[in-house]
Amino acid sequence: MATFLDFEKPIAELQARIDELRETAAEGTVDIDAEVGRLQAKSDKLLRDTYARLTPWQKTQVARHGERPHFKHYVAGLFEDFLPLAGDRAFGDDQAILGGFATFRGRRVLVIGHEKGDDTASRLRHNFGMGKPEGYRKAIRLMQLADRFGLPVVTLVDTSGAFPGVQAEERGQAEAIARSTEMCLALGVPMVAAIVGEGGSGGAIALAAANRVLMFEHAIYSVISPEAGASILWRTSDKAAEMAEAMKVTAQDLKGLGVIDTIVPEPLGGAQRDPATAIAALGDAIDAALSNLDGQSSADLRRSRRAKFLAMGRI
Repeated sequence: MATFLDFEKPIAELQARIDELRETAAEGTVDIDAEVGRLQAKSDKLLRDTYARLTPWQKTQVARHGERPHFKHYVAGLFEDFLPLAGDRAFGDDQAILGGFATFRGRRVLVIGHEKGDDTASRLRHNFGMGKPEGYRKAIRLMQLADRFGLPVVTLVDTSGAFPGVQAEERGQAEAIARSTEMCLALGVPMVAAIVGEGGSGGAIALAAANRVLMFEHAIYSVISPEAGASILWRTSDKAAEMAEAMKVTAQDLKGLGVIDTIVPEPLGGAQRDPATAIAALGDAIDAALSNLDGQSSADLRRSRRAKFLAMGRI
């Protein structure tokens, strides 16, 4: 059964009514097809209208929806022969950031991404997708391997931000994020990043300084979470909706600002309602981006990547 967000309450009520009618019909001989059809059409129209005018804060809620596809689902749906690689060869293995070699539509690639988990046990195991220094150092190690073997790098970004704990700071969180970002920019192979849910702070950019940055239409990408930004500016997280509007966190805003390159369409009602269609759409977008980068020299890839990020914010 689908989990509805707060702003989807009218849709949830209609869907509950439809379910009740179907249960009633199953128990007797009453023909309620016409009424169910009428209510379903009304529900579908309300869903279309609602998602056509989502506010940045509502998009933030959609991006965080627990039923959206996660890294493991994208790997299962898009990649073959996935060979996971673990550890940073210095401290340990971080389960918030996963990666390895794989085959994507006939080409060998290296895929790295954040894994949030989809139930309580897995969310704790993956630390809710918040990477620690060893996770970013693992990403660096894997990108170095890709560079050595001439393999394109695909990253799937979905994190509220890097883990802010004391132990992570003691192990050099800021340095690890900076080195990972530096490695992205130094790659001599094509790199495509996709913001599939939340793209939060340095924890996101450390895996997203790519030649092409894709973003789902209801994903978000920002330097800080709306709640944290509101807490800094207004001393309360109650103004998170205002902060989300001010920060321009949506794919539509960021495309206009030149921060991302491509908006990937989602099924009606978000990727959580039809994960298979969302995964396929992302696969097509990644394939197109990689094909566009084919044949470019290492020097050209580095030069264009550098120029892309230096141009951001210029007037």
